[in-house]
Amino acid sequence: MSVELLLHDVRHASRQRAIARAALQLLPWLLVAAALAWRLRATPWSLLVLVLPALFGAWRLWRAAQGFDTRWLAQSLDARRPDMEDSTALLFARELNELQSLQRARLRQRLGNAPMPDLRARWNARRLLVNALLAGAVVAVLLAWPASRDRAATSAMLAEPATAAQPARLLAQAIDIRAPAYTGLPVRSVGTLAAKVPEGSTLLWRLRFAPEPASVELVFHDGRRVALDRERDQWQASLRVDRPMLYRIVLEHPLPPAQAGPHRLHVERDRAPELRALRPARSLSLITPGQRYWDLAFEASDDYALAPTAQLRITRTEGSGENITARQQTIALRGRGNAKRQRYSHRVDLATLGMVAGDDLIVQLSVSDRRAPTAQVTRGPSFILRWPPPAGVESTGLDGLAKKTLPAYFRSQRQIIIDAEVLLKEKRALAPDRYLERSDAIGVDQRLLRLRYGQFLGEESEGAPLLPTNDAEDVQAHAGDEHNDGTDIAAAAPATGAADDGHDHEPEVPRAARFGEQQAVLEQYGHTHDIPEAATLLDPATRKLLRAALDEMWQSELALRQGEPRQALPFANRALGLIKQVQQAERIYLPRLGTELPPIDLGRRLGGDRAGLGDRADPIKPAAGADPVLADAWRALAPLPAGSSPDLDALSAWLATNAGQVDDPLALAEALDAVRRDEDCAGCRQRLRALLWPMLARPPAATGERMAPDRAGEAYLDALGREAPR
Repeated sequence: MSVELLLHDVRHASRQRAIARAALQLLPWLLVAAALAWRLRATPWSLLVLVLPALFGAWRLWRAAQGFDTRWLAQSLDARRPDMEDSTALLFARELNELQSLQRARLRQRLGNAPMPDLRARWNARRLLVNALLAGAVVAVLLAWPASRDRAATSAMLAEPATAAQPARLLAQAIDIRAPAYTGLPVRSVGTLAAKVPEGSTLLWRLRFAPEPASVELVFHDGRRVALDRERDQWQASLRVDRPMLYRIVLEHPLPPAQAGPHRLHVERDRAPELRALRPARSLSLITPGQRYWDLAFEASDDYALAPTAQLRITRTEGSGENITARQQTIALRGRGNAKRQRYSHRVDLATLGMVAGDDLIVQLSVSDRRAPTAQVTRGPSFILRWPPPAGVESTGLDGLAKKTLPAYFRSQRQIIIDAEVLLKEKRALAPDRYLERSDAIGVDQRLLRLRYGQFLGEESEGAPLLPTNDAEDVQAHAGDEHNDGTDIAAAAPATGAADDGHDHEPEVPRAARFGEQQAVLEQYGHTHDIPEAATLLDPATRKLLRAALDEMWQSELALRQGEPRQALPFANRALGLIKQVQQAERIYLPRLGTELPPIDLGRRLGGDRAGLGDRADPIKPAAGADPVLADAWRALAPLPAGSSPDLDALSAWLATNAGQVDDPLALAEALDAVRRDEDCAGCRQRLRALLWPMLARPPAATGERMAPDRAGEAYLDALGREAPR
């Protein structure tokens, strides 16, 4: 073994011996501190008694481990080994001359030839024994003498029954809280009469009194009473708690006011699981070309524990029009994570489900917790994967048939944008009049397209047919004057005999041949297809988009008709974007059947049987006024001596019936109980009155009385009265 390793072992052994000696000296007195803290019974002094000796002991052990350095080792070897010639320090020196190096080599040889002396401190057995005996005597005194005196005093008090002159006093209290098994919470005990417990917990009260009472009950604010059973020197009772409650301990002779209560039990409600979708990010997704899978990811959390599995419901819709069918299946998913937070993922194989163009795939995840007996279930939002059907062709005959959202001619907005851009490029090569004419022509196309859109919102077309009267020609002439620029096609059409109201009509029969026919008048002066039911083609969201598109078209038309195609392009582009959103909306249907009324029972006609008929008279019923219980109690609780004694029983009955209308019913019940015990307590009355104020009904607005005029006002009114009339 090398000399350096030998010296290191000697130092390490000496340090361990010093730490062990210090620990043996401190251990008995640490036991004394623990006994003293136990006798103090969980008071603030008990914590101080434990912490201070522990800190001192840690410092003492740290000090015992210090000082074992090379200097100590050199001095110890020089004292124990005369052959070292007081030169042991040369073994640890770094820079030496030739003479010192020669001396260090001799010392190394001597250390290797002779055994190493034991440098560890010796055990002082007598001192350790005296220290342990003294600490043991102190522990025995702490454990024996105070406990014996307290037990004797307590036994003497328990032997005497409680009387009116000497009522019982609560000596100790504890509540054991056993939470429901599904929560996974351990059984815990609190040393107070007020506690916060999980919903559905079972509470066990353990109470000790002196002198011993004849009976003990727990009286709750809702009127329930639970009697406690005596077991030796304790009174016990258990109860399941599902909602917040107030209670007090009732004895044959009342407890001191400080122990009489009431005491509040707070209940922590079991919250339903929370579910969050990670993928997909949107509720509606469109399938991409070549997509074969749809990845889903969800995250759920609960305050106690989630169920082992979650349910993923997958619904596939296929078909079109009224022949849409749905196929549904449910898959159980296992999550990853701990009991309170789990993550679920699933990959949907689209080919296995047989999805084709025009189908929708709808998924919804539902998770539940482990609440017993009924679990709480949270259903997440539905997510849709849509495979858009191929673009349909233009068709007619919407009545009763399923169609695409918009006909084909609604897609001509793009052509208007293209024409406007071409016109801007050719502006330099065109004369101003020709440029304005072409811009106006594009504006006319924009107007016609806007009118066709308006038909799907139930709007009337611009322009109106002329009346079949003798002054029809005058009206026609006036119409021609108003539209002398030749741009309003609908207003100029009646002059040629074919009214263009913005709709596609069949060629009209001459007015003289059909005059007087009811159907001809309806077709000529009204729009038989512009009926209110036409507005039901679109759902409210699609109607909103289409209305916004019409507004943009109007602005585009205005700029084009004024010869400003550059200003019209932003409005036209926004209109095109809104139209594309409308085209991607869901399918629409035109209702075919009207309201089907129940058939009339002709057998009861003129029979005089009035069974089942209500009274035709509609009497005016008085409006239900505000509940006077709160208002009467609030007025009666005014500060004394102006106040009076409130009807506390009526207020208690109102609280039992309308607890759901109060933000904190337990606070109101506690304030009511305080006033019931002492009606002259000004602070208790004021607190109950303050809690009643927010629940009072607001009085209706009323006109106030006119203020009486003062001296200046009377002088002003007299001056007005003496003023001569004009």
